[in-house]
Amino acid sequence: MTTPTAAEILAMLRAATPRPTSEAPDDARGIYGLFDHTGAFRYIGSTSSASETFRKRIHQRHRTGSESTSHYFSRMYNTGRMWRLRNDPATKADGDIAKALRNVFIARHCAAVWVPLPDRADIAGIEAQVIALAPQDMIAWNRRGMDPYEEPTALVDALIEELDLSPFERAALGRQLARSREDVQAAGPRDVASTSGALPKLPDGPFGFFALDVETANHDRASICQVGIACVLPDDRIETWVTLVDPGTDRWVFSGLHGITRDMVVGAPTIGEVLDLLEAGLAGRPVYQHSGFDRSAIRAASATLGRQEPGWNWQNSVTVARAAWPELKGNGGHGLASLKQHLGLRFEHHDSGEDARAAAEVVLRAEGGARAVVEDFDVIDEEDAGNSPRAATNVRSELSSPLADQTPEAETPIRGLVGRSVLTQGNLNNSHFYLRDCISSFPKETLGGGNRASAAARTLTINWGGALPAVTDIDLTKKIFRDRSWVRSFFADNGARAGDIVEISETAPFCYQVTLVRASA
Repeated sequence: MTTPTAAEILAMLRAATPRPTSEAPDDARGIYGLFDHTGAFRYIGSTSSASETFRKRIHQRHRTGSESTSHYFSRMYNTGRMWRLRNDPATKADGDIAKALRNVFIARHCAAVWVPLPDRADIAGIEAQVIALAPQDMIAWNRRGMDPYEEPTALVDALIEELDLSPFERAALGRQLARSREDVQAAGPRDVASTSGALPKLPDGPFGFFALDVETANHDRASICQVGIACVLPDDRIETWVTLVDPGTDRWVFSGLHGITRDMVVGAPTIGEVLDLLEAGLAGRPVYQHSGFDRSAIRAASATLGRQEPGWNWQNSVTVARAAWPELKGNGGHGLASLKQHLGLRFEHHDSGEDARAAAEVVLRAEGGARAVVEDFDVIDEEDAGNSPRAATNVRSELSSPLADQTPEAETPIRGLVGRSVLTQGNLNNSHFYLRDCISSFPKETLGGGNRASAAARTLTINWGGALPAVTDIDLTKKIFRDRSWVRSFFADNGARAGDIVEISETAPFCYQVTLVRASA
């Protein structure tokens, strides 16, 4: 094999068709070029080491290697939601997700060309000659001649949707975006997630109040696998603290809801370690939860450990939202999913850090940014006390009322429309309809696994117009009602067609009504 000249190699690089990095050969060495996501030729390099092949150098090192060395794909796309700070234990969990997204992005949108050379050739010397002949735009990345790109937002958005990333993963990417911008107000550089045994430090500050949210592995409320705290400063800035938790269980039912799996929490702190850190840190200020679930989970976890529940000043952002936006009663309700749409909040539901921040934002929106200390007094909420009359209460009084010491089961859920499902021909053929857009509106106790052996702890009663209601739980894997025996009759009785809409409304605790709405002609 005759070794081509530097000029010939440069011409071959220019004439070659860019190929995905995964197609780089694993049995050849020589000179190569890298292309960015726009299709522009940006870098010339070589496999000068005898131990490296094109594939090892391009697909493995440049694409997946360190951002801080001469691995140019990694360096140039260490940006936005694909950004990570290498060797930072406090942000490792989020950073690993960002890097994984970056690796896929490069494989999908970047490319390379290569010219094989004989092993006996002076590959390093030829590389220097080719670089000397190349126009500047073809070696713009060489010797760090360009700064990393701004995030290609549209491409990243599309990739995240294509990969169907979980709420946990999307929230982690959001935190990485904020860190990459060093934007304290957006999420805070101290906004951390941990998969190491060492807990992240709770933020310091004169916080006015906190909001807390947890995710659980299964129906056991003590199986906490993530805890998020939103810490609200006097100027209404929010610093978010979040950590994964190892619940010590092999039963994972809700991974399809929040995206956290058993493998993710290996080496994470225990809930006992988390409570040791938080118990004193959250004392003396209101601690908001959105509904009663989060406190009940902390209570259950404390009981499992044989310790007292933390004596925090628990309050409820649902009660705050009911007072501030009464028009949502019976019209979507006051859950976070409904408030997200009504208030235009931006957060990833079912990530503890994101949900805690959303609960804090609900409180701030409700009180209009005002900050004051008022006397505590009891408030009767008509949605908690049936239809009994009550005096009008303003948002300030709702904010100042401590949450009653009650079990979460005692709280009456919001009634009304919880979701809609647009029918497809596949739905009609298979006698089901999807609950994807409203899955978070159903009680966690009714969400089961992918087969009947992993059915949920509780069932729902579905009134659909037949002589008898259906009794079923929800298959969280498929996001449909598990029992479909009634759905075919429901479709037939209503003359359902593709494009029609099934509306699901809550009528009582664990009771729902489904109705068919004809699509507009």
